[in-house]
Amino acid sequence: MTDLTLVIGNKNYSSWSLRPWLAMKQFGIEFQEICIPLYTPEATSKIRQYSPSGKVPVLLHGNQKVWDSLAICEYLAEEFPHLNCWPEDKSARIIARCISAEMHSGFQKLRQNMPMNCRAKLPGKGMALGVQKDIDRITTIWRDCREKFGANGDMLFGQFTIADAMFAPVVLRFVTYDVQLDNVAQNYVEAILAIPALQEWIKAGKAEQEIIPAFEF
Repeated sequence: MTDLTLVIGNKNYSSWSLRPWLAMKQFGIEFQEICIPLYTPEATSKIRQYSPSGKVPVLLHGNQKVWDSLAICEYLAEEFPHLNCWPEDKSARIIARCISAEMHSGFQKLRQNMPMNCRAKLPGKGMALGVQKDIDRITTIWRDCREKFGANGDMLFGQFTIADAMFAPVVLRFVTYDVQLDNVAQNYVEAILAIPALQEWIKAGKAEQEIIPAFEF
């Protein structure tokens, strides 16, 4: 039995939970999963049993608690160096870390106006002021990475890395809101969607019964 446990929120809505979950699945890291529905009266107290921040996701590994999606991914890269969670090439690795951090801290207009919702199909919704600027920056990142580092596969740096896990929720947002993309970006979206683990996540998200009004139009 694995000694790793990942505590996550609703699969339909929790973009932050998806990131380390997908990374662990893709890198073949075995883990147990605890899912706590968000925005319920008891959610905060339940999450605080595991997470000092009161937020998900949080990774439990023995006596260690690692909270925050990017921190979890960095922890995994340290614990499993043979899996090449980041690109092996130094220049590619620098860019991968930069764009992952940019995704982690930025794109607020996109987040606010196009919340992740696996069940929904909302073409044309959410295109508020500033959202297109975020979309343009994201697709520029994707094009640059694919052109410079993507020769040996379909992911941003060829093979799957933490950077792809960080951008996977954006892919789902683009599908939900039917965002129109150029060929390079659309091909990347399709490559991410083709990952069996992501399809597993989407299927589970669609099967959930909880509805969070803040994430619904």
